[in-house]
Amino acid sequence: MNLPEELKYTKDHEWIRIEGEEAYVGITEFAQGELGDIVYVEIETAGEEIEQGEIFGTVEAVKTVSDLFMPLSGKVLEVNPDLDAAPEAVNEDPYGKGWMIRLSISNMADVDELLDAKGYQELIGE
Repeated sequence: MNLPEELKYTKDHEWIRIEGEEAYVGITEFAQGELGDIVYVEIETAGEEIEQGEIFGTVEAVKTVSDLFMPLSGKVLEVNPDLDAAPEAVNEDPYGKGWMIRLSISNMADVDELLDAKGYQELIGE
């Protein structure tokens, strides 16, 4: 299981790459493996302020639809434009081309609540 050490993780299986006061968010390799083939990513929250734990979109796989939860309070600055044409990027490259949103972090203290790679690994039992 690929769990990059430089990322943070949530109990809802999102990963977060923090870059200053902004962050990129996607779903983990574990999550995409559990969901199966991703066929559609729906995120219509660009420009919105969303609180930590609230839903920012959904991801649709062949057999199920799953909510995406905001890992940090902030404003959604950008939705990955490539996912409309190529949602399979979430399966193929979850920590790279499969990122979902870029956000501005409104409360840096939220970062302290996130899991590190070891904590997430323990959560999923790997």
